[in-house]
Amino acid sequence: MTERLTREEIIAALLALEKECTRRSITGEICIYGGAAMVLVFDARNSTRDVDAVFRPASELREAARIVAEDLGLPIDWLNDGVKGFLSHHEDLSGEPVLELEGLSNLRLVWPTAEYLLAMKCMAARSEETASDRNDVEFLIRSLRLPTNEEVMEIVERFYPPERIAIKTRYFVSEIISGLETFPTPGREASS
Repeated sequence: MTERLTREEIIAALLALEKECTRRSITGEICIYGGAAMVLVFDARNSTRDVDAVFRPASELREAARIVAEDLGLPIDWLNDGVKGFLSHHEDLSGEPVLELEGLSNLRLVWPTAEYLLAMKCMAARSEETASDRNDVEFLIRSLRLPTNEEVMEIVERFYPPERIAIKTRYFVSEIISGLETFPTPGREASS
């Protein structure tokens, strides 16, 4: 059983999930967030612990994902919906296909735009965030070319009401911005 999922393992799992959906005559939709989006969509890092997602039909896809986990030797919660607590009422999603996942017939994949994912990751910032959390936010700030704290917070406030934004989020963003010197073209970061 793997501790972290690589791009190839995530793609293999999603393709296996597509086959399981076809076998069960289920048409599902998965919105991929977090580290999995950073790996698959933004090519920002090499691996993630799991695939944070919102999916429907929830119970049918959860059961299909369990079968995929058993078949591929993945953690039982490789696909989970723990991200639901960080969703905004003003979602901004994209459906541009990931090359290796084009042409799925029983599974539709979408993910947040870079702005929405940045806002979510800032909101999820913990006092003891992991290096990959910090790297993800730095990557997105660089990708979006946001040189000031105000510009980053403007994006966060586009998705979340100011009263919901914790002071630790504001400090987290300010600390990251103050540590960035230039805005070179983002590239794949080593996973942490």
